[in-house]
Amino acid sequence: MNNKDRKPNSIWSKPLEHWQMIAIFLVIYDFVAILAAWFLALWLRFDGQFTGIPDRYWDPYTRFIVPYALFCLVVFWFFRMYKSMWRFASFVELERTFLASVITSALHCLLISLLFDRMPISYYVLGTFFQFIFLIAIRFSYRFFRVFRSRIYVVPEKESSRVMLIGAGSAGQMILRDLRQSEKTSDKVVCFIDDNSNKWGRYLDGIPIVGGREDILPAVEKYKIDKIYFAIPSATAIQKQEILTICNETDCELKQLPGIFQLVQGEVSVTDLKDISMEDLLGREPIRTDMEEVYAFIAGKSVLVTGGGGSIGSELCRQIASHNPKQLIIFDIYENNAYAIQLELKKKYPDLNLVTLIGSVRDSRRLAQVFHTYRPQIVYHAAAHKHVPLMEDSPCEAIKNNAFGTYRTAYAAMLHGCERFVLISTDKAVNPVNVMGASKRLCEMIIQAFDEKIKAGRASEISPLYTHIGADNTVPKDALRNVRTEFVAVRFGNVLGSNGSVIPIFKKQIEEGGPVTVTHPDVIRYFMTVQEAVSLVMLAGTYAHGGEIFVLDMGSPVKIDTLARNLIKLAGYKPDVDIKIVYSGLRPGEKLYEEKLMEEEGLRKTDNNKIHIGAPVPFDTDTFLRQLGGLMEAAYNNETDIRSHIASLVNTYHPST
Repeated sequence: MNNKDRKPNSIWSKPLEHWQMIAIFLVIYDFVAILAAWFLALWLRFDGQFTGIPDRYWDPYTRFIVPYALFCLVVFWFFRMYKSMWRFASFVELERTFLASVITSALHCLLISLLFDRMPISYYVLGTFFQFIFLIAIRFSYRFFRVFRSRIYVVPEKESSRVMLIGAGSAGQMILRDLRQSEKTSDKVVCFIDDNSNKWGRYLDGIPIVGGREDILPAVEKYKIDKIYFAIPSATAIQKQEILTICNETDCELKQLPGIFQLVQGEVSVTDLKDISMEDLLGREPIRTDMEEVYAFIAGKSVLVTGGGGSIGSELCRQIASHNPKQLIIFDIYENNAYAIQLELKKKYPDLNLVTLIGSVRDSRRLAQVFHTYRPQIVYHAAAHKHVPLMEDSPCEAIKNNAFGTYRTAYAAMLHGCERFVLISTDKAVNPVNVMGASKRLCEMIIQAFDEKIKAGRASEISPLYTHIGADNTVPKDALRNVRTEFVAVRFGNVLGSNGSVIPIFKKQIEEGGPVTVTHPDVIRYFMTVQEAVSLVMLAGTYAHGGEIFVLDMGSPVKIDTLARNLIKLAGYKPDVDIKIVYSGLRPGEKLYEEKLMEEEGLRKTDNNKIHIGAPVPFDTDTFLRQLGGLMEAAYNNETDIRSHIASLVNTYHPST
């Protein structure tokens, strides 16, 4: 075949890869090195005098050495000695080279003795030794040169960063090695921190292990640290939070490994490091729930999500859409949010039976139309007014939307044969001091009252509480004869990054150069991620038997002041120096701390040790349902003393002054 016959894209026209060129060089080198190793052994045996080598030893060498060298190349190929990345050569490559050399050298000694003549003992020993030395010399020389250069080459101070590695284990060693070999960064590890006291005062690859977490701050000052890398992928959330809280007291840039998976896979490198996030500073393990039963429960069912465009509602829609519902109905009063989640789900799940509807949970006729048309089997009720100060200024709107929006949605669900109704509640419903929290406590009481009436076979005693007048203002008695709807509430704290959450507000204030406004230095709150919140909501919907209030163990609460300071540090600034923190005072309806349960409520365990069920607080259901009519009238009349009406129904509500 001549050049004219070759296709442009054939293997003949494809240029050799860099590693292939290195492999060809190594093959040639190994061939020459093997010849030289055994010749040197024979030459040294006879005092370095070529003419002094007897023919009885020289002839076997010349006749045997070339076939032997070719045989060695084949063995080396099977040992993958021409495919290793020698710039990262480690003990594995050394072990493989040693084994291949021992095998071939042993065969050399055996075959040359059997086929030709017995050679001098020193020939066997020296030949084996020189062959191994020559083989590893070329392979490890580049690695040794890079390490040597990294240790003697001093990067100018303005370009280099001094790094503290937390974790003198396998991951820390891998990060150290990767930093030394990397040509893209000038970061230099100058010390290790590890809580294992057995390692203190010792060295890892020439780097001192200076102490435990209590030595972080002194070491940062002593070694002039610029960056801190957290390299303990197996650390628990609490351990990580404790250490990172100390690190946050410094001005250093913080990064961490994402998890233990990279360590198991042997893929730990500087590129795996990620910035510290607020979730890392919460100080608790992520809530992990077995969602298989949840998804099996949802599959093939029609699901309605009220407030489906909000933070919780939209995440509910995402998780539901990914697990084959028969139909997903998004119901929201705010068209922009509803449209955004509709576009997202249509793009990601083109085959999803998706319905997006605009409407208010305060409109009983619209709700009746939606339930009659689509017959949802599961309802996640996330629609609510949640902003505490705004609801303090508009208390009647909180009652109309939260309490009676929940009432009307629950009534429509019950009337149209819905199987499960899941209410999204809040820790602000516990001993509320604001209207928003009190309205959510009313929501919990409403679903508990519905549940009690249904279980007693007295669902017909529940009034529809319509505000409209017309022919459709009555409910057929037969419709409430065999009600089987199960009602449940889910109570949790603040959601990180949700609409109205402090974190987006703080981030925006930091981007604008401050100040960051904190209401009070001692305010504490419980936090969770939106994924955790939604997992809990869906779990409650699956395991509900009616009347429960599911409560998440959210670990220790977080001081909002600490949260703000951590966010400023994560952004690379110094609190009160680069970005000022201003205390604005508690807003109307706010309290210093939130609770998860009322004192009267007990806790019952579930299969997940992070999730509990609060026993319902007893109250007179008939009196409560009767009083709701008066509260509704007061709210729709926009009466100024609405708080006193609320307090008459919610005896744990104590309005803040």
